[in-house]
Amino acid sequence: MNPKKLNYQMPAEWQNHERTFLSWPVQESMCFPDDYTRVCQGYAGFIKVISEFEPVTVLVNPNEHNFVSTFVRQTHYPVDTLVLPHNDSWLRDNGPTFVRNERGYLAGINWHFNAWGEKYRPWNLDDEVASVLLDNLRIYRFDAPLVMEGGSFHVDGEGSLLTTEQCLLSKNRNPAMNRDQIEQNLQDYLSISKVIWLKNGLSGDETDGHVDNIACFAAPGKVLIQCCDDPEDDNYLITQENIARLEKAIDAQGRSLEIIRIPQPPPRFYQGTRLTLSYLNFYFVNQGIILPVFGEDAKKDDKQAAAILAETFPDRTIRTVDGMAIIREGGNVHCATQQMPKMKEAGEAKS
Repeated sequence: MNPKKLNYQMPAEWQNHERTFLSWPVQESMCFPDDYTRVCQGYAGFIKVISEFEPVTVLVNPNEHNFVSTFVRQTHYPVDTLVLPHNDSWLRDNGPTFVRNERGYLAGINWHFNAWGEKYRPWNLDDEVASVLLDNLRIYRFDAPLVMEGGSFHVDGEGSLLTTEQCLLSKNRNPAMNRDQIEQNLQDYLSISKVIWLKNGLSGDETDGHVDNIACFAAPGKVLIQCCDDPEDDNYLITQENIARLEKAIDAQGRSLEIIRIPQPPPRFYQGTRLTLSYLNFYFVNQGIILPVFGEDAKKDDKQAAAILAETFPDRTIRTVDGMAIIREGGNVHCATQQMPKMKEAGEAKS
């Protein structure tokens, strides 16, 4: 049985959370191990701000509990730690996707994980993170038959899913599946009825175009997208194509989409490689939004992004975090987090 047949559906990210999970960074898996202290400080900053809005649980590797505690001590709110072996820290991608039924019971989807198309070895522990966490939480587990990362899709909670062809149709994930088969699995496991396909993700994105760097639902029928107005920039044609697709799209409820544009931050490069800077890699928390910002030469753009989000979400507090702290490792606050939806009533999900 799959989640759809049992009336489970993935809630929209802006719906209330029970808590947020993160995995602590692993120096051995980092692209730039010398940045480890700064990356840890970045994670501590994320945890501090998120914990002001909702409970936080940090997954730590064995023997790291005391070390991690030195970084999270600065939080003003309790933060739990859970020993759970992992290779890498991007829990959005290797962690479970939570779904909920009409009675409020939670279950979790355990996708296969292959380190973004077998880019980084080893990934054996990361492929087990979702199943081990769900078993630890005593939450019913659905084992999905496809390779999938949580950052590659976004849902509106009313049957629509947003993703990119670049990622989901790449041959380094599910080479034996075509578009129709992938759509069917998304329908079966997330209980959606409409996939809105963008073409590509941001230039230089090593995830092969995760949608959480370029676009997301702000509400049913409303999409935020990062845009670029410089024809000389590699992201110009990418964003123009994606906006054109959104303008033609109809969602699961038959609505045309309202499109809200957020101009991209100024380009940044490190060792000749463009960093994937994105305001769309923000994270919804209860009554708030955690927005990565990018420092001195991006102050005007940072303020503009915060103002657009404040206007779009007038009932939420916009809190900023250092978007440069972990970006060399390829992601930001949304990539690092995984929300556990609020249960409407206590109890375990049943198969």
